[in-house]
Amino acid sequence: MKRFHVHIAVDNLQANIRFYSALFGTEPVIRKTDYAKWMLDDPLINFAISARGAKPGLDHVGIQADSDESLNEINQRLVQAGLSATEQKSAQCCYATSNKYWTVDPQGIAWEAFHSLTTIPTFGKDVPVPVKTSSCCSA
Repeated sequence: MKRFHVHIAVDNLQANIRFYSALFGTEPVIRKTDYAKWMLDDPLINFAISARGAKPGLDHVGIQADSDESLNEINQRLVQAGLSATEQKSAQCCYATSNKYWTVDPQGIAWEAFHSLTTIPTFGKDVPVPVKTSSCCSA
């Protein structure tokens, strides 16, 4: 099973927790001083927000895989299409340690394919890795 992931940078965490909790009809499963995450089954999404000084708006989107095998399948599809992806092993971000592949779509939006391995007590310092786009996808 895979789960769609959206991460939005916000300027007021509490106001956004109130808004998204009402929208989704449930409270976040993780709530920190700078981060909140909902793991919804309907729609099947990992929706996260953070207030960490980034410009408010879409931070990145992605696909959360339930195994490294599933994560590698996503990466193989990118490779077969001739698209660049940057691998990160044991990346620490968003209160989790994950294996990841980062890529960028033709609009310049960062996409993260990841498999979370464990939770950690801090947000971590991982950031989207710049990825060179192939000639088919550059502007």
